Amino acid sequence: MRVERLSNSVDIKQHIIDLGVDGGGINILSSKADSYIIHIADLAVGGANILKQDALSVGADLAVPRGTVVASVKRVDCILIANGRQLEKLSKKELAQPFGLKELAYKLQDILKVKKPKTVEIMGVINANDDSFFSGSRFKDSDAIQTIENMIADGANIIDIGGVSSRPNAPVVCVEDELTRVKPILESILKNKLYEQVKFSIDSYEPKVISLALDSGFEIVNDITGLRDDEVCKLCASYDATAVIMHMLGTPQTMQNNPKYESILTDVYNYLDDSIQRAESFGVKDIVVDVGIGFGKTLEDNLMLIKHLEHFLTLNKKILVGASRKSMIDKISPSSVDERLAGTLALHLEAYRNGASILRVHDVKEHSQALKIQEALKHI
Repeated sequence: MRVERLSNSVDIKQHIIDLGVDGGGINILSSKADSYIIHIADLAVGGANILKQDALSVGADLAVPRGTVVASVKRVDCILIANGRQLEKLSKKELAQPFGLKELAYKLQDILKVKKPKTVEIMGVINANDDSFFSGSRFKDSDAIQTIENMIADGANIIDIGGVSSRPNAPVVCVEDELTRVKPILESILKNKLYEQVKFSIDSYEPKVISLALDSGFEIVNDITGLRDDEVCKLCASYDATAVIMHMLGTPQTMQNNPKYESILTDVYNYLDDSIQRAESFGVKDIVVDVGIGFGKTLEDNLMLIKHLEHFLTLNKKILVGASRKSMIDKISPSSVDERLAGTLALHLEAYRNGASILRVHDVKEHSQALKIQEALKHI
């Protein structure tokens, strides 16, 4: 007899299939291996007591504050701990309960439907401006085309091109200057039909720039303002372009002026949810969300977003994360921009494990290698 402790990160369903388990038992057993930790805020104390008993009845549990059982306060925060099978049973029970538990049941069912992405795309960064925070991403004209070809060879799935820096306190740039910066690169992409080799994304919120990019073979609009401009929404819809909707608090000029949230996860989620509905009302069909690492967030906010990225999977959209060489790394391990590759890889691999579908990176080759290793580990 052998006894071997397996990692919780294994593909348990595949292991069960390999054992030769009966078909009907595969999903049941797999769901028992899924672990869910769900924070529930501001629940009526009566609902918390009902949920506690119902959770125990299905083999799950609910962590509640002292005094909950005697209702010493009207509303409480709690943490539900359950596996997939237990959560499924519990969600059905709560459909018939008062105190907001029916609404909770629907949210639990949404969580159960979510599946993490099995693959991730690498988005390489090309900046056509000379003031981006990382000098290694700045290119012009022919140099940019050579770099694009190198990125494709290194494993990039998407190339993101922008002409305006969005770093904190970056100067405002007029649309004419932005066009002057990006136009030569867009023309070269169109002339050389590079859009047939890789997907291109335009990092802009200016309709004139976006229109030129879409006419040049671009498929993706990466808008840091979250598609707040009606004209951008209309362009994405008319060209059937993919829209990346990012969360930002304020503007690049104000976003790091003491950013505060009631709840970083809920506040960002609600912003993205509202932005999705707005974009869809214009006919935008393909949407990717970006939680906006570094865009109006503290270090703790950024870490929370990456660590709990699964929270955003119930938006039912692909998630893009861009933490490449950002200053949050320096706040954890003092380093210059040129020294932040290792920290970037750590953050991006964690983001992928937690549900990211696209990683926006400055270092394509290194990310391609790291992700191949991560994939190999997943399938053992």
